[in-house]
Amino acid sequence: MASKKRKRYIVGVDLGGTNIVAGAMSEDGSEHYGMRSISTSPEQGAEAVADRIVGLVEGVILDTMAATDAHRRDFIGVGVGAPGPMDRERGVVIVAPNLGWRDFPLRDRITEHLGMPATLDNDANCATVGEWWQGAAKGGRNVVGMTIGTGIGGGLIINGELFHGSSDVAGEIGHTTIDLNGRHCKCGNYGCLEAYASGPAIATRAREILVREESASLLPSLVGGQLDQITAQTVYDAAKRGDAVANEIVRDTARYLGAGVANLLNTFNADVVVIAGGVTQAGDTLFVPLQAEVRRRAFRPAVEAARIVPGALPGTAGVVGAVATFRLDRGLGLGS
Repeated sequence: MASKKRKRYIVGVDLGGTNIVAGAMSEDGSEHYGMRSISTSPEQGAEAVADRIVGLVEGVILDTMAATDAHRRDFIGVGVGAPGPMDRERGVVIVAPNLGWRDFPLRDRITEHLGMPATLDNDANCATVGEWWQGAAKGGRNVVGMTIGTGIGGGLIINGELFHGSSDVAGEIGHTTIDLNGRHCKCGNYGCLEAYASGPAIATRAREILVREESASLLPSLVGGQLDQITAQTVYDAAKRGDAVANEIVRDTARYLGAGVANLLNTFNADVVVIAGGVTQAGDTLFVPLQAEVRRRAFRPAVEAARIVPGALPGTAGVVGAVATFRLDRGLGLGS
C-alpha cells in the first residue's frame, strides 16, 4: 500500500511599521494555523527586527506542530511581506521610511536563521494578492489594492498576474503626489498621499485641529487629555459616536483617498479596488464619501466597471498574501 502523502505548510509573515504578524497555512491555502503578532520595535535596528521575525516564525511552527501531526521538515518555506521598495531578486529591502531601513538583506537573514527557503515581496503586494486569492477581490482580473496603516502601500494585479514593474517599485500608491507643495513625507518628498491619509497622518491632523481651534470634541477625553496619545483608531471611535471634529477628519481622509483611487481607476481601469488596514474600521463614514469623491473625479466608464470594497481578511491579508507570493515565486501557482 502506498504511504499517505504528508501535508506541507508555508509560513507567512507581514512586517509592518508597528506590528509583525505571522501565521502558517497548509500548502494549498485551505487551512490556517498559529497566528501570532508582536510589536516591530524598529528603533532597535534592522538586525533586531529580523531576530524578532525569526522568533515569531519559530513560535508559529511550534503552534502548528501542536495542532497537527506536522514535523518541522513539513514546513517548506517562509514568505515575507515588508514595506518599501525592494530588490526581490537579491531579497533586499532598499528603503523602508517607517522602519528607517536602507539596503537591508532581510530574505537572507530569515533563511540563515531558520534554515529554510524564504521569499520577499512588498507587504502591500502581499495584502493585495491575499485579498485576490482568498478575500474581497477574489475573481477580479485587474485589481488595485491599497493598505492603510503606519504607511500607505499598494499592489496591482494586471490581467490576472501580480505586477512588479521594471524594478519592483510598482504600486507605491502612498508616495504618489496629491499636493505639489503639501506636507512633508517620511520618504523625503512633499504632498504624498501617505502624508495625509496614513494612520499617523490622521492622528497628526486631529491634533493640529484641536490645538488650533477651540472645538468641543470627544477626542481629548478619550485619551485623558494627552493629545499625543491620539491615534487613527481614536478618531474612528469618536466619529462613530458622532463627534464633529472626528467626522471632519474622516471626511477629509475619504477625499484624499478618493482622489488617489480616482487617479488609479483612470490609469488602470481596474474591476476591483480593495482597501485594507485599520482605516476600514471607519466603515461607511469613510467609504460613502470616498466613493462619492471617486465618482466626482474619475471617468464614468472606469467608475462603473469597478467595485470599491473593504478588505475581507482583516489582520490576515498580508499573511495570506505572503504565503501566496511564496507559492508564486516557487512556481506553485495559486490553484489547489
